[in-house]
Amino acid sequence: MNKIEKLIAELCPEGVEWKDVEILIDSKIMSTITPPSKLTKNFYQETGTFPIIDQGQNYIVGYTDDEDLVVSEGVYVIFGDHTEVFKYVDFSFAQGADGVKIITTNHEVLMPRYLFYTLCNYYIKTGKYTRHFSFLKKTSIPIPPLSIQQEIVSILDKFTTLEAELEAELEARTRQYDYYRNQLFSFEGKEVEWKMLGEIGKFIRGKRFVKNDIISEGVPCIHYGEMYTYYKIWTKKAKSYLEPTLAAKLRVAQPGDVIIVTAGETIEDIGNAVAWLGDSDVVIHDACFAFSHNLNPKFVSYFLRTDLFRSQIKKYISSGKISSIHAAGLSKAKIPIPPLSEQERIVSILDKFDALVNDISVGLPAEISARRKQYEYYRGKLLNFKNVTN
Repeated sequence: MNKIEKLIAELCPEGVEWKDVEILIDSKIMSTITPPSKLTKNFYQETGTFPIIDQGQNYIVGYTDDEDLVVSEGVYVIFGDHTEVFKYVDFSFAQGADGVKIITTNHEVLMPRYLFYTLCNYYIKTGKYTRHFSFLKKTSIPIPPLSIQQEIVSILDKFTTLEAELEAELEARTRQYDYYRNQLFSFEGKEVEWKMLGEIGKFIRGKRFVKNDIISEGVPCIHYGEMYTYYKIWTKKAKSYLEPTLAAKLRVAQPGDVIIVTAGETIEDIGNAVAWLGDSDVVIHDACFAFSHNLNPKFVSYFLRTDLFRSQIKKYISSGKISSIHAAGLSKAKIPIPPLSEQERIVSILDKFDALVNDISVGLPAEISARRKQYEYYRGKLLNFKNVTN
């Protein structure tokens, strides 16, 4: 019998009370606080004295030096009223934008850290863009004695600490990957020919189709939105498909072409590329170009992720509600042309880095995923109390 089992047998052998969050709020076991003020994004700083917490996925989104905006140091559970994101905060901070619920507890009944883990386990996300605090209020959670809450927190903290360490290593490896990618393509001190993309290949712009045209089977296609969310450096298989009659009216990338996205909400979105290594042609959206060339396709795709390439195309990007670039601007960017053997060597090195930081089946992402599943499994087991009222 482990420590938690012994505590349960001693303190609550018949089970524990389960209470809705709304009841916990009414009885003052939980409460929400109002910050002195709320910062909009245009006032976020990259550095500063006090971190800014909002309802987004990122834990800290910016900083401020304005002490008058700060929620005093304490222990809080943050709930994103729109995003349904939970955060645990044990330091002073400023609230960013709207849609944030700052929750405190009566520590003699309910540990904030235990509440955080419990809400993460039992709150059911709707995924809809609406206010969700009313749904949170209807969430029922177990309230065991404090000593049991403490033991559960101690166990789950070990899981989250390990995951945080892996994520920190992944971030460090990602920075290392970016550094070596930039270095490998600089060819500093080496004799290598540089040519404009327009000199070594041609650009073919796709034709428009919409998401509603996409089906589960048919002719493979790549929608420009998938270039940000799904594709990485290369792919042999498309995520989406079109009906053959429609596909016949559109334009394609051929095997070995590099597909380049040319429109996005930010300048950083422009120029992301994926090497198409499939066995057949793939239809491309009109916000993409197919770049045909005689280089190693993955070599080109990796180059298009470098700071050097982005610095070259930046002046040709038109910005507005949607940023974009034309083929003429892309054509002027220069790329190094080493022998094919050197291209393959560079690709081989970068493939290893890419797998380490991006491949969900191997490397750090796979290990993080495994640890997260393990944590969620044990969280569910540890918080599965008998309901004393049943």
